[in-house]
Amino acid sequence: MAFTGVSFVGDSRQSPSPSATTAVPSSGHHLLVVHGYSRTKDTPNGEGMQSRPFKIGGYRWYIEYYPNDYLPKNADCISFYLVFNESCTIEPVTVKYEFSFVDQVQKDEPPLLVRDKVTHRFSTGDAWSPRCFMKREVFEKSKHIKNDSFTIRCDIVVITSKDVSTKDTKTSEPFVVVPPVDIQQHLGSLFLSEEGTDVMFQVGSEIFAAHRCVLAARSAVFKALLFGPMKEGATKAVTIIEDMEAPVFKLLLGFLYSDQVPEIEGEDEAVMWQHLLVAADRYVLSRLKLICEQLLCTHINTSTVKNILALAEQRHCQGLKDACLDFLNSSANLQEVMASGDLDHLINSCPSVLKELIAKLASLKFDNLY
Repeated sequence: MAFTGVSFVGDSRQSPSPSATTAVPSSGHHLLVVHGYSRTKDTPNGEGMQSRPFKIGGYRWYIEYYPNDYLPKNADCISFYLVFNESCTIEPVTVKYEFSFVDQVQKDEPPLLVRDKVTHRFSTGDAWSPRCFMKREVFEKSKHIKNDSFTIRCDIVVITSKDVSTKDTKTSEPFVVVPPVDIQQHLGSLFLSEEGTDVMFQVGSEIFAAHRCVLAARSAVFKALLFGPMKEGATKAVTIIEDMEAPVFKLLLGFLYSDQVPEIEGEDEAVMWQHLLVAADRYVLSRLKLICEQLLCTHINTSTVKNILALAEQRHCQGLKDACLDFLNSSANLQEVMASGDLDHLINSCPSVLKELIAKLASLKFDNLY
């Protein structure tokens, strides 16, 4: 069986979790997404960042990322390690693994990573894989870094894994197996079925039914609204939601019940995340707001940076704002935005960012002199 997981490091606010599964795969891969690569470069030599732990072949693993390697003599390199995350003493495990860039997996191009394919024998006494590394100078000239982010894929095949077919099954298998938490699935089903709903919302021409207790528990703003003027006796009363589109409100309600947001596809994806961020800020949903910030970081380009930066300033999204300013820290990006006239419009609409933009421009000018 195959397993896929995702971890975020660097300028990341929230990490999505993989789907729950009761089966233990013997092979699979994990994606390490590094946001804000330029900021991770400040990490001192010898210090690394860990991915979220994941499980493949019945064993726990994580990936370590060293922006400036582990040893002083290799400080000009970026390094990755696969780490065996089992604390108890067990038999050694032989594993084949391969590091690659996620956008390189299906392409025939020379790899930047050195020692990217290895068969290694892991144990609690030898938990770290051999070092997989690349020269920073070469990497920064490659096409793998986009919007100050990149994604590393680690494919793992466990050759010797836990033997679950032992003779004494009574001692090798637990008597009680606790299933994964499924409250989100139940609440999500409750939202979709509309059973027991006791409050209605009108957004544009659409009507949405919901459960006031669920909304009040998730948002202080909804609590004040639903247990204030709309208290008992107002069952099924319709509340009109203004200044919001129906698809955005539907996503907002879905998050309140499931704590997740679905994938959004299409040309308007970035616009939808901006609208949802505004809605999250309006109803004081901090986690949803950070999710939207994180996703919008991947949509920053010369045509969107003006609107995203203005939104970040207006809604006090410091991480998203920093990502926009870092994007403008590139002379090529800054020149293109200035040529389009968007910079003038941004300064007029958000005067408070002028000081920070001037600092970036001064920094670029100083760098060009030396």
